[in-house]
Amino acid sequence: MAFINNDNILTLLGQEIAPGEKATINFNLAKLYTTSSVEIPVIIERAKEPGPVILITSGIHGDEINGVEIVRQIIAKKINKPKKGTVICIPVLNIFGFLDMKRAFPDGRDLNRVFPGNPRGSLASRFAYQFVKKILPVADFCLDFHTGGASRFNVAQIRIDPDDTLATEYARIFNAPFTLQSKIIPKSYRATCSRKGIPILLYEGGKSKVSDKKIARIGVEGAMRVLNHLEMLNPKLSIPSTDIPSVLIRNTRWMRAKYSGLIHVKVSCGEYIEKGSHIATITDPYGKFKHPVKATHAGYVINVNEASLVYQGDAIFNISIDKSNKSGQNESEEEI
Repeated sequence: MAFINNDNILTLLGQEIAPGEKATINFNLAKLYTTSSVEIPVIIERAKEPGPVILITSGIHGDEINGVEIVRQIIAKKINKPKKGTVICIPVLNIFGFLDMKRAFPDGRDLNRVFPGNPRGSLASRFAYQFVKKILPVADFCLDFHTGGASRFNVAQIRIDPDDTLATEYARIFNAPFTLQSKIIPKSYRATCSRKGIPILLYEGGKSKVSDKKIARIGVEGAMRVLNHLEMLNPKLSIPSTDIPSVLIRNTRWMRAKYSGLIHVKVSCGEYIEKGSHIATITDPYGKFKHPVKATHAGYVINVNEASLVYQGDAIFNISIDKSNKSGQNESEEEI
């Protein structure tokens, strides 16, 4: 179990870390077929002055490189050395997926759909259980970094539950270009934190298997603003400033391809488009047809499918919509 006693000694995975100390502890995940142990480095930095414990994670999906790069930079730039309190960084949670550049665990499970886990379940479920029991209890606040799946590029965004006022406030402090209201997915890491009363911010940006400098910079700077708000940021570091407030997105709608073929995207993620705008073209390989894709409604482009080829029905754009449609009813975000 992880806990801090009355002497402010942090005990994590059986090791004690006193105020002002640092440590890297290997979290034993499983064994390979060869019986070699698979271990995840847990990097801990403690200030002498007591304060909150911040848990920073990425790589729940093994192919999401941007999140790993963000946490790597937080460590490399010594942002994780707090003025007070404790910062725990885990750059790669799904080490199996990271090695193979795959989203899921070797058992085919999505780690972010099996929380809080089961000690007698699948490999992914067993890992989630051990993480929730042995690491998560010590956290006062969590930052979790993600990337768009497959070929879909996500605009830099913080995702929050619309009913969570505390997360809304922290999202304002993080100040990503966009803040997207989205209901918590059952059995996700975010759902487990919510049930345990641990505030969490989920950052999304870029696409899998690609490292994007801008997406990484936004993530690192947002984390610094949160640490500064908690009075944990090392005074030697400059606080990233921004004059542009985050755009709040309450709802989105997916556009799907009406034809199969090669897709040629003409807009960028984060761009505001008008209804009827020519946002892409779908062609066949033989030069026989060219079909324009026009925006079905006005809004911000939140996600772009950057695949070169699409099938009819594939999700190609996710665009923000006004909270109320013409009938006066709310439209929910379509899951893909």
